[in-house]
Amino acid sequence: MKRIAIFSSGEGTNANKLIEYFEDSNCANVVLLVSNRPNSGGLKIAKKHDVESLIVLREEFMSGVSLIEKLIEREIDYIVLAGFLWLLPPNVIAVFSNKIINVHPSLLPKFGGKGMYGTKVHEAVIAAKEIESGITIHYVNEKFDDGKHIAQFKCAVLSNDTAETLNIRVRELEHQNFAKVLESLLF
Repeated sequence: MKRIAIFSSGEGTNANKLIEYFEDSNCANVVLLVSNRPNSGGLKIAKKHDVESLIVLREEFMSGVSLIEKLIEREIDYIVLAGFLWLLPPNVIAVFSNKIINVHPSLLPKFGGKGMYGTKVHEAVIAAKEIESGITIHYVNEKFDDGKHIAQFKCAVLSNDTAETLNIRVRELEHQNFAKVLESLLF
């Protein structure tokens, strides 16, 4: 049974979908939710599902050493970034090489990188007059949104879209596909 740690900074909708997807799984369980925000929605979701949670402070996080120890203590096999906004330290990436997966709300390499998250991504997609957007599920490396792509799923950008309406369709893609793709990587 693979043990998954979810890192989440925001509302936690993807964290919730992942926890629910793997609750009755015979291949993996979400056993830890890590957040850098003490009031994140992800922490509330973890509590609701009886998943252990951990709040990380910037200094502790950036050194990576304490975080690595905590992940190893809990026998974490995979780290899944679900709306986590900090770049992971290189030593964490090295210890969990090819075991850290992120979902990004655009068709990378477009509209990725530092500062490109949430509504900012959708605003940039619309401003660039793109005709499609979507999600990219990828491995994490030392740069924002730069790791090897695992899968992409697309949706149309409509002429009357706002960042909010596009976000709804992109989030649907995340909720429909992220857990299934993750599950396929576990074996």
